[in-house]
Amino acid sequence: MIGYALVGTNDYDAARTFYDGLFGAIGVGRLMEFPNSTAWGAAWDKPALGVTRPFDGQPATAGNGTMIAVVLDERAKVDALYEKAMALGGRDEGPPGVRGDEGPQAFYAAYFRDLDGNKLCAFRVGPA
Repeated sequence: MIGYALVGTNDYDAARTFYDGLFGAIGVGRLMEFPNSTAWGAAWDKPALGVTRPFDGQPATAGNGTMIAVVLDERAKVDALYEKAMALGGRDEGPPGVRGDEGPQAFYAAYFRDLDGNKLCAFRVGPA
């Protein structure tokens, strides 16, 4: 259903460095590169996440209540993405852990913000 999502940035080079390092931690690279936008994804038939300079030329701002969630197939990848975000200067919004009860549909997630304040979630649904 979702093809890609974009978050705005006020420092395009720093944002690209952040996301190269972040997604590189789970083996994901750039899919698209344009002068003002870059997107990362696992494959063309999977959703991608990108950063962009705002089209209208105004400063980028993080949306209050807006969050992009990245689904992963292992809890270790959730941990790795969170740790990489922290190492790259991201801000903690909730460390890795189970939200709710452990079990077959356990929701394991970590929350963080990028350098521009955009909120992301890395999650896995299922048992450990």
